[in-house]
Amino acid sequence: MTTPTFDMEAALQALREGKDLTGKDGILTPLIKQLTEAAMKAELDQHLSSDDQPNRKNGSSKKTVKSPAGPFELETPRDRAGTFEPQLVKKHQTQLTDELERKIIALFALGNSYQDIRTHIEDLYGIHLSNGTLNAVTDKLLPELQAWRERELEAVYPIVWLDAIHYKIKENGRYISKAVYTILGLNVEGKKELLGLYLSEAEGAHYWLSVLTDLYNRGVKDILIACVDGLKGFPEAIESLYPHTEIQHCVIHQIRNSLKYVASKNQKAFMVDLKCVYKASTLNAAENALDELEAKWGDKYPMVIKSWRSKWLTLSAYFKYPDYVRTAIYTTNAVEAVHRQFRKLTKTKGGFANENSLLKLLYAGMLNATERWTHPVQNWNLTLSQLSIHFEGRLDAHIDL
Repeated sequence: MTTPTFDMEAALQALREGKDLTGKDGILTPLIKQLTEAAMKAELDQHLSSDDQPNRKNGSSKKTVKSPAGPFELETPRDRAGTFEPQLVKKHQTQLTDELERKIIALFALGNSYQDIRTHIEDLYGIHLSNGTLNAVTDKLLPELQAWRERELEAVYPIVWLDAIHYKIKENGRYISKAVYTILGLNVEGKKELLGLYLSEAEGAHYWLSVLTDLYNRGVKDILIACVDGLKGFPEAIESLYPHTEIQHCVIHQIRNSLKYVASKNQKAFMVDLKCVYKASTLNAAENALDELEAKWGDKYPMVIKSWRSKWLTLSAYFKYPDYVRTAIYTTNAVEAVHRQFRKLTKTKGGFANENSLLKLLYAGMLNATERWTHPVQNWNLTLSQLSIHFEGRLDAHIDL
């Protein structure tokens, strides 16, 4: 028996009579059925033409399938050998919403609001979606997010950067500021990998210990260099769990914080002298430049000089390495680049209804960002050689020498 073709004239008449486009008896439902079955028959023809063994068509099986336009009975073609695996509507698939959901999540991952997504989907498919439906679709990211946050990590990361970004989240009827702490790692292959996203109202040694314990329990047994922005309590926490990790405070953060306490009329001259410190070719030259900075500016800005002196051990750690290693570790710019992507996603959002609404958006954006992390960072082989020398024996079991 042949499948009846879609009657355009009848459809137009039904539309004039006010009949619904979508739904169980919608005008478009027979058309979607016809197109889907035609595509599946074409799939079977292609399968039979490329099959080396004798094979032929063997009727069809029926199942009810739900589509954006409404449910319909789909006739799935079969082959005699039973080797045909349809791809458009797979054997156990009962919904044609996969493409629509992928489109919704793709738009969501680009930072589009629900209103923008609703308008776009309505223009493309003629389907009106409620906020509840959109929320149900994007909530499907939450189990993925949880699995991602619990996944096993590598045993050693040569470099880890850590930074925070703040958002307003509704809690008990009011919006409060919470920090999302992003931990970005560089694995032994020189590829970036986002290790985790942690949401907290406060920081400190106790909080950071819980974060590091999570990394440790997920398999991270060693970190060679941790680059941080001066977060309170982090060096102490990392020392308790990873006592051999080298801490490098972000020099750029230190510069920014210093300039807050320097009068605007003096900032340009102060920066000229400060640059001689952090851009010095050797540690000795940097320490001499710091002495000169103190001699010139110490009376005016004693708190700034004191800050550099008190953190000098961790601010100056990068001087032991050649330029191509210094560039990677003297600043947390690598993780700040991730935060720039996050800001693009959230720039139109004044606040978030709950933690999940924020985290699923950041996770979707993170998946987009990491698609580009397929190659090692620049000069990675040279960097790895240097790290193998400075951290003797700690990489041997994890790289091919």
